[in-house]
Amino acid sequence: MTTALPPLLDTAALHALLEDAARGSHALHLLDVRWALDGSKGHGTYLAGHLPGAVYIDLDTELAAPASPEAGRHPLPEPEDLAASLRRAGVTEGSVIIAYDDSNGAPAGRLVWMLRALGHDAALLSGGLSAWDGELETADVRPEPGDVTARAWPGHRIATADEVAGAQGLVVDARAPERYRGDSEPIDPRAGHVPGAVNLPFAGNLDEKGRFMDPRELRRRFEAAGVSEDRETIVYCGSGVTATHDLLALESAGFTRLRLFPGSWSQWSADATRPVALGPNP
Repeated sequence: MTTALPPLLDTAALHALLEDAARGSHALHLLDVRWALDGSKGHGTYLAGHLPGAVYIDLDTELAAPASPEAGRHPLPEPEDLAASLRRAGVTEGSVIIAYDDSNGAPAGRLVWMLRALGHDAALLSGGLSAWDGELETADVRPEPGDVTARAWPGHRIATADEVAGAQGLVVDARAPERYRGDSEPIDPRAGHVPGAVNLPFAGNLDEKGRFMDPRELRRRFEAAGVSEDRETIVYCGSGVTATHDLLALESAGFTRLRLFPGSWSQWSADATRPVALGPNP
């Protein structure tokens, strides 16, 4: 399954899509995925001001299945559950979907990665709400139900813990360096990282304005860390959210052999049989 849109769009490209949609060339859905781990962002933040016509999507309840030690803090939802959430948001088959948030692109990136993995035409607004140069609205948008159907998660886009343990390619940890090194672990059962994984913190994909760097700069960053089209790259983070930020940046940089480990460190560290590495090196 392929998509026509690039994974990342700037505001000018979004305006062009909105103009095309107004002319009836395609259906366009704007999805607001504002979220914070501490619960400080959510539906209330959306109601304070959002892109005109955007519908709110809740990451915890609509973009993830219930947490468990065996599956991690944000397992991928069941295909029918995700389809029901998308229908609730008004998403229609064959439409264009743009997602955004108001932080670093990771919450909305989770949705965009999921949609693209399933073959939907979706992109992330680089820079999010702060990059938007138009008016905001405060209405709680409740569209007519959409008609998307469930699509099974493709195995070639997802890696299990066993596949990470036996990976022949590169494993990337998208968390902050202090968590990768094991200096601290505020959330998950054990500190450290998957042995052999290299650290590419997702925040390094952004420029000083909080927007994704140019694809050429991103490619230089990833190649310097050992990413190559000659081998597969598996990305994980704490719970499969910020890892998608790296995955979209990798795709923007031209890499295609990419997989997400959805359970990520929250699943790996909860299994006492899994080895843990400490320090700054893989």
